[in-house]
Amino acid sequence: MTRHLIWVLIGGAILWAGFSADIGTDKLGSAAPRLGNFLARMFPPDWSVWPEILKGLLETLRIAILGTFFAVLLSAVLGVLAAEALFPGYIWRPVRSGLAIIRAIPLIVVAMLMVGSVGLGPLPGILAITFHATGMLAKFYAEAIDNVASGPVTALQSVGASRAQQLRWGIWPQMAPVILRDTMFRFELNLRESLVLGIVGAGGIGLYVQTYVRSFQYDKAAAVTVAIIVLVLLSEAISVKLQNKMK
Repeated sequence: MTRHLIWVLIGGAILWAGFSADIGTDKLGSAAPRLGNFLARMFPPDWSVWPEILKGLLETLRIAILGTFFAVLLSAVLGVLAAEALFPGYIWRPVRSGLAIIRAIPLIVVAMLMVGSVGLGPLPGILAITFHATGMLAKFYAEAIDNVASGPVTALQSVGASRAQQLRWGIWPQMAPVILRDTMFRFELNLRESLVLGIVGAGGIGLYVQTYVRSFQYDKAAAVTVAIIVLVLLSEAISVKLQNKMK
């Protein structure tokens, strides 16, 4: 009965959203020529702006790397405090609630606040990525700790292993693949998110995208887009290789 009710609620929500969204499907026919004209103006890409593209890509990469690094450091502490298996409820519940609040704040809002606090450039981007990524990574780390099987730890305790040895040989081997997977996933997400931080002045290649689109230089915007796609694909390929080596 409950399962049927859930499906009815989901179906009702979809119907409500569809009929009340004022989508205007009649507009799709007239949109196609405009979209075609827009795409035609983007090709061929203008690679004369490659020096600016490279500068923006490197800055974006720096933001993603440093933002992820600092988020990992913070998450290592907060993730432990948020672990139900390690601490009583009066500690892990407030920590997890705080992490949920962090995740609820849109990254673009955080970036705007950081720009207003420390000025333009890559620093607000790094701070925004660090803050926002910590909310997710710390939760992932806490769940990895909570899901550790107790058998290996108990076996080590039975032979007199110290707490450090239990962590090294009983807990960490179970956690390491999960933590690497989640960290790499968050880095890829940080890279994608840092691509648009330049729109609010937080550094990165997003500034060039905004500049070229607003000045109707669509061929240059196309070159930036191609470069972004290549960077994202490379980061994903590296992530897959690292995860395969850990298996």
